[in-house]
Amino acid sequence: MNDSLIIAGRKFKSRLLLGTGKFPSVESLRCSIEAGRAEIVTVALRRVDLNNPGSGIISAIDRNRQLLLPNTSGARNAEEAVRLARLARAAGCGNWLKLEVTPEPRYLLPDPVETLKAAEILINEGFTVLPYINADPILAKRLEETGCAAVMPLGSPIGSHRGIRTIDAIKIIIEQSNVPVVVDAGLGVPSDASIAIETGADAVLVNTAIAIAKNPPEMARAFAMAVEAGRIAYLCNRDFQTRRTEHACASSPVKGLPF
Repeated sequence: MNDSLIIAGRKFKSRLLLGTGKFPSVESLRCSIEAGRAEIVTVALRRVDLNNPGSGIISAIDRNRQLLLPNTSGARNAEEAVRLARLARAAGCGNWLKLEVTPEPRYLLPDPVETLKAAEILINEGFTVLPYINADPILAKRLEETGCAAVMPLGSPIGSHRGIRTIDAIKIIIEQSNVPVVVDAGLGVPSDASIAIETGADAVLVNTAIAIAKNPPEMARAFAMAVEAGRIAYLCNRDFQTRRTEHACASSPVKGLPF
C-alpha cells in the first residue's frame, strides 16, 4: 500500500510510534524498534545524558532510519518543558518534540493550560511540536491553530493498559482535525491500536505494553501488524455505526435458493 503518514511535510511508512521507557535492555529496545518497523521513536529527555546524547537509550536508535522524538516527560509546567526542549536542541537532538506537561504524579494527566502556553513558545522558536493532551476536542483545535504538527490525545492514563476509554472524544478530534491525530497512552494490547486506527486515527504511540511484554520484539511486531490491519480496514470504509443492527442478518440470502 502506498499510504504514507505525513507529519510536518515528512513522510513515514509506519503508523506505529514507539516509546523507549521500561525496556529490559538497550538491545531489547533496538530489536523492538526493528521488529515493529517504527520510524518515530520518542525518548524522555530526563533519562538522557545531554552531555553525551549518543549513549544509552539513544544508541538503540538509528537516526538514519528513525526520527528521534525527544519528549518533555516529567515537566510540571510550561517553563520546565521549554527549558528541556532548548537543552535537547542544543545537545543535537533536533527540532522535533513531543510536548508533555504532567504536574500531577498519580494519574499523569496533561495540563491543558501549561501545554498550550509551552506550545506557543516552542513553535515561535522553530520547534516541530507534537503535544500530548487529554482527549479534548477544543484544546486539540486550539493547538492545531497555534501551529502544532499533530495532536496526541490519550486513550487512557499512561501505562494503565485500559485501552481507549476516550473513543467518543477522539472521534470528534479526528473529525475536526487538519493535522495528524496520534492516539497516545493506555493502549494495552494490539487490538487497542487496531481500534484506534480503524476509527480514523493517523497513528498510535505505544510504550509500556511492548516494553514489559515477555518478548518485547514480538509484541512490537504484533502491534505493527495490528496497526496495518486497522489502516486497511479504515481505508475500506468500515463504518461501525451504520452497519450495526439489533438483529441477525443472514450472510447467505434465502431468496432464490432451490429449496
